[in-house]
Formats: sequence, C-alpha cells, structure tokens
Amino acid sequence: MARPTMAQDIERRIKELILDRALGPGDPLPTEPELMELFAAGRVSVREALKALQAVNVVEIRRGFGTFVGSLSLTPFAEGLAFRAVVRHGRGEPGLLELMKVREALESGLVGAVSAGIPAGDLAVLRSLVATMEAEAARDGRVARATDRAFHLALYASLDNHLLSEVLDAFWAAMDRVRTSTDDGHQDPGTTCRQHHEIVVAVAAGDGVRAASAMRAHFDGIRARLERHPSGGGYGVTVTDRLPEACLPSAL
Repeated sequence: MARPTMAQDIERRIKELILDRALGPGDPLPTEPELMELFAAGRVSVREALKALQAVNVVEIRRGFGTFVGSLSLTPFAEGLAFRAVVRHGRGEPGLLELMKVREALESGLVGAVSAGIPAGDLAVLRSLVATMEAEAARDGRVARATDRAFHLALYASLDNHLLSEVLDAFWAAMDRVRTSTDDGHQDPGTTCRQHHEIVVAVAAGDGVRAASAMRAHFDGIRARLERHPSGGGYGVTVTDRLPEACLPSAL
C-alpha cells in the first residue's frame, strides 16, 4: 500500500481540525500561512490539499476573504455516480441498471418507515403533487421529472433525516445527468400517475407492506427494460447536464 503524500496527509489533518474544533459549513479555517505553520508544511502541499478538499465541498476558498468550511454537500457524490454509469455504459456494462437497483432498494426499504406515521401536512403535499402529475399528463402527455423528483423527496420528509434527503437527491441528480429514453420516454403518464397515487393511498393507510409493493411496481417498467438491455441497448444514453470539465474525458 502506497504511503500518503504530504498533501494527502494535510487533507486528513484539516478534516481532523474541523472535527476537533466542532466547525460547520461557513466557519472560517486558519489562513494558509497558519496551516503551513500548524502542519510544518510547505505552501505547495497546503494549497494542493485545500484544492482537493474544495473539490469535494469540504472547504471553500473565497479569494480575498480566506478559507472556510465548505457546504459538505453530496454534489460530488452525485457526479461520481453519474460518471461511473457513463463509463460503464460505454464499456457495455450495466451501470444504469445498477444505479436504478440501488435507488429502488433504498426507497422500497424506507417507505415502510414513512407509513408508520406520516403527518397530515406531508400527505397533503403528496396528494397535491399527484394532482400536478395528473394535470401535466393531461396537458403535456407526460409527467415532468421535476414533479416526480419533488414527490419522492417529499415522501420521506417526515423521517427528518437530512443525510437521507441528500442521498436520495444525489441519486436523482445522477439519474438526471445520465438519462435513457427508458427513464422518461417509455413510461405511460397515466401509469405514472396511478403508481404514485397507489403509494399515497398505501402510506395514508399505514400499510407499509402495500407501500413497499407499490414502490417496487413504480420501478418495474424501467427495471424490466434495463434488464433486457443492461448496457442501454437501443435506448441510448444522454448526458443531460455537463459534469465538471475535470471529470470528463474528451471522448464524452
């Protein structure tokens, strides 16, 4: 196993410093010269460590103002998921199917906990979103992905788990960046509306088993198509949002 470089060691120590001082997003960090003195390190190694941590939102460098604890968001995680799926698809491997199966397992497992006691306000939001889906289906012949995404995020709001919300949104962001026509072009909008309505009915009834079954049914269509064509087949992958230039090979 290769020994960590000086910059990698400084990355670790900066993260330890954030933990030891109980710092949070937006809190100031020691200046670059202070970090150099604290870690007995050169300017190049400190800057390399800070840039690496900035890339994953652990720190934020504000020119002329200093260095602060970053947002700690999962955006790099979503981008990593998307990039992995693109690369594996390009090699004829089932990257998209794997991504979808992980998301399905996560949501099917969580919806039972939601069914144990969802607040009336959250139910009202979900019913409103289903009504929006029905209006979109009637008007546009499709359900907007933004509405579908909002439904799934609202569904788990009662669990009051910020990390969970970020992880779920990261999966949505990844699927949005790597989209196949199986994902939104082959789903009948009427079926989409009915599936979401069934999830709401099951959750409202406090029936976790029925809710999990409804959630799995919601994934049935795309799962079946991707299992028939695990590497995308004739459906085609579209990268719908540009990933950071540093992450993209020239072939993409």
